Amino acid sequence: MNISKLGLALLALFSTGAMAQTNVSIYGIVDAGLVRESGGEAGPVTNISSGVASGSRLGFKGKEDLGGGLAAVFQLESGFNIDTGASGQGGALFGRQAFVGLSGKFGAVTLGRQYTPYYKTLRDIGDPFGAVSLAGRSGNLFVTNTRANNMVEYVSPAFAGVRVDLAYAAGEVAGDSSRSRQMGGSVGYAGGPLTIQLAHHRVNNATATDTTRNTLLSGNYKFKPVTVYASYAVNKGPGPADSKDMLAGVAVPFGANKLLFSHVRHDDKTAAGRDASQWGIAYHVYLSKRTDLYAAYAVINNRNGAAFKVGNATDSGSGDKAFNLGVRHNF
Repeated sequence: MNISKLGLALLALFSTGAMAQTNVSIYGIVDAGLVRESGGEAGPVTNISSGVASGSRLGFKGKEDLGGGLAAVFQLESGFNIDTGASGQGGALFGRQAFVGLSGKFGAVTLGRQYTPYYKTLRDIGDPFGAVSLAGRSGNLFVTNTRANNMVEYVSPAFAGVRVDLAYAAGEVAGDSSRSRQMGGSVGYAGGPLTIQLAHHRVNNATATDTTRNTLLSGNYKFKPVTVYASYAVNKGPGPADSKDMLAGVAVPFGANKLLFSHVRHDDKTAAGRDASQWGIAYHVYLSKRTDLYAAYAVINNRNGAAFKVGNATDSGSGDKAFNLGVRHNF
């Protein structure tokens, strides 16, 4: 046996031993599409973009049974741009997620860079587009509070369909723990065709002189086969943060395929009255359980100087109209 074969054999033996102790899986999403944006100051633009329906990513997650129902868990997820090969999230190695923790009958406690309870409420319950997916995403007008660094999160088990999610993200500023601090939580019920959840998120600025508060109520109801969605958010804080947001949407299956439609409104409660509304539509053609083709279109009507743009899962957008056409593969 030559050295290279011996090395491969040892690697396989080591990997088998590691897998026997900890269940580790590798997963990811590869997504690329054509994005046509118009209505911006610089004029229309056409791009081949990465992560239009879902941000392209490579992830690792694992779970080790510690006995007595207790387990160690971790997840590391790196975003990348398939059109250029560059890292996403500002070049952070695991900019999408990076956390470790313990789970058991008590629920789960995790520490690291994580999705906030507020974001998960909008993504999983209140928006047929998933909050930040495709041109019709609610995140074009809604506050999303997507991730937080230095976050400790507790997720309870479900009791009679009720689950609680609590999070605290330290600002890590010497001498004043309130600076750049984030706190949030959600409580929700899922039973039968109804899912409903209330979430709240607070963010202190770098000097702890201002606090932004976002409260969100989201729900969906499955009418078999159609699912309807609704979300209502109240935003409080300095300047333009004083607003209310509303969403109504629907997901309609056509065999293995799916049509999405939503209407989103942003009501600015300041004297400027910079309101906006958005209409979005999308269609997914599922070639398999892992691969789908998608097309989407959304348009925003900005009023009184509002400047909201139509983005997608990765880009914030450049104009008030956008068309998406692409392919997504999960592995």
